[in-house]
Amino acid sequence: MTASLIACGGNGSEESTSAPAGDGSPSAARAAPSKSLAKIVAFGDSLTAGYGLPIEESYPSLLEKMLERDGFKYEVVNAGISGDTSAGGVRRIDFSLEGDVKVVILELGANDFLRGQPVSQMKKNLSLIIERAKAKGAQVLLAGMEAPTNSGIDYRREVHEAFPELAEKYQVSLIPFFLVGVAGIESLNQSDGIHPNEEGTRIVAETVYKSLKPLLEKEKQDAGGN
Repeated sequence: MTASLIACGGNGSEESTSAPAGDGSPSAARAAPSKSLAKIVAFGDSLTAGYGLPIEESYPSLLEKMLERDGFKYEVVNAGISGDTSAGGVRRIDFSLEGDVKVVILELGANDFLRGQPVSQMKKNLSLIIERAKAKGAQVLLAGMEAPTNSGIDYRREVHEAFPELAEKYQVSLIPFFLVGVAGIESLNQSDGIHPNEEGTRIVAETVYKSLKPLLEKEKQDAGGN
């Protein structure tokens, strides 16, 4: 599987080496909170925040519309911050778990790989995030990523294996590759060749929904269908 990996602009907790932050800032990325609905937290970097797109075209916004269409009543919280790494995610996950959070869609790692950070450290950080989410009673949907094609065969293999290993260890659902059908396709990405455009983001939202829907159906059954 090839991937042009994907980094995110610069509002993260560490210095960014890629695109500048803009639409992916926390204030732009987060949807207005709901007073009563249970939450699905989309937790990630600029791919979640919707870098370069109107907030209503970010994948979490599209996902919420898809859920409404199919009768699922959830608030999808956009907790994406451009430039964030797995280490930054550890520092802010507790805040993002406030309230009635049913599912965390965990999309982090791209910026770690771009900087050549150890895969073992990324796995440790994602493990901490998963553990904290599960301790709060939230299900986790882990979004798999791939390393840049120029990062070396051993490093790419480590990255490719990391997400399935985490999913198996923690018994969480896995999206094998978050950007399947989008990465490396010029017509589906913005001019930077990195971030999905509106059409590409619609494909991402469909990919996420395909894995998310069974979790929500199971939760509905466990709750007695109400």
